[in-house]
Amino acid sequence: MPVGTVVALDHEARGIVHLDGKVVFVDGALPGETVEYASFRKKPRYEQAWLVKALAPVPERVEPRCPHFGICGGCVMQHLDVAAQVAVKQRILEDSLWHIGRVRPEELLPPIHGLAWGYRRKARLGVRKVPKKGGVLIGFREKRSSYIADLKSCAVLHPAASKLLLPLRSLIDGLSISERLPQVEIAVGDDCVALSLRILEPLTDEDKNRLRAFAELHGIVFYLQPGGPDSLFRFHPAVPELAYTLPEFSLRMAFSPVDFTQVNHEVNRVLIRRTLELLALLPGERVADLFCGLGNFTLPIARRGARVIGVEGNATLVSRAKACAEANGLTENTRFMAANLFQCGTDFFSGLLENPQKVLLDPPREGALEVVKALPEAGERPCRIVYVSCNPATLARDAAILVQQKGYRLAVAGIVNMFPHTAHVESVALFLAPFSDRGAADLAPC
Repeated sequence: MPVGTVVALDHEARGIVHLDGKVVFVDGALPGETVEYASFRKKPRYEQAWLVKALAPVPERVEPRCPHFGICGGCVMQHLDVAAQVAVKQRILEDSLWHIGRVRPEELLPPIHGLAWGYRRKARLGVRKVPKKGGVLIGFREKRSSYIADLKSCAVLHPAASKLLLPLRSLIDGLSISERLPQVEIAVGDDCVALSLRILEPLTDEDKNRLRAFAELHGIVFYLQPGGPDSLFRFHPAVPELAYTLPEFSLRMAFSPVDFTQVNHEVNRVLIRRTLELLALLPGERVADLFCGLGNFTLPIARRGARVIGVEGNATLVSRAKACAEANGLTENTRFMAANLFQCGTDFFSGLLENPQKVLLDPPREGALEVVKALPEAGERPCRIVYVSCNPATLARDAAILVQQKGYRLAVAGIVNMFPHTAHVESVALFLAPFSDRGAADLAPC
């Protein structure tokens, strides 16, 4: 059995071992450990392997809390101390910025983190009826497999959602369409838990009665989705509303179970606070919030007195954002528009957005390439750009353009541990135009 020393973790939290000119990616191995491993895939330049035994475990190795860890693909870092997870993610961010973008931040921000367990308020789970395993299974996919993990609980799901897994299995197993219900989406708001069922055949009257009884017993709300996302409708009961709150800004954000919202509400609140600090808002300033979604950042910016436009590619989210602005009394200094931010012309900022003084970018994993390319290289361009990223690779790519082509400085950057125990790296960065009279020194991190 081969033995090697782990030098680092890759972006999927696999241990990296160098042996005989090859890179070996070892699931479950941690930096600094000498490990025994078994390869399950061999290529000319690399191998993929399972950890057999840590011959010299590092002190940061801990016992995973979840009994499904190692099989379920939802988490990959439960065997590593939470503080060490944050350090690993900080290193991944720094390495990505340098190796991909050839940029380094002038200052590193303290990491943002919150609860390590029970934090996840949104999840999309697979459903499959497997008679050999006793009936219906509900869970995340198994690692490197299309099979559904046999979850009886989930340590990272919000407790109100985790406790529903077993009762929900029994409910679905008793439906007439139990083999035609492939997915359930969970959304936990401040006042209710919503379960959205993807159904491929109509429910019978008896099925509907079962759902109503389950909803009443467990105090949850059912949505049904018979087709695409636009077919989603609220089934039972009619109240309460699915929403989350931002108390610091006196905001209540109503949303649909399939809308994009941050899964970690506590960390989201801290992220919003830090983002607004980095924007250094002044009353009346023109601010553009690009990839604004529901208005998670837009409305707090408006509450601080800026004039803000939120731009989003999803027209349904734009409508929801407008409704949130109206419900929170913020229509005078906010407006929203639908636009494809992956196709931005050279007049995007001067024409469409009227030369905003500051910009917030919160793109999906694909990044904001066309937006940063459309920024003017001189003249009336934003003095501050705050970039909230869910993919360090595309952040690094876009940072290279901002710094090397557009002349901005990467003043500060830091990670946001939005998804503890996963390899997901969320981060926030501030870019300053060369003519800006505010530097990193006057920023007060949280």
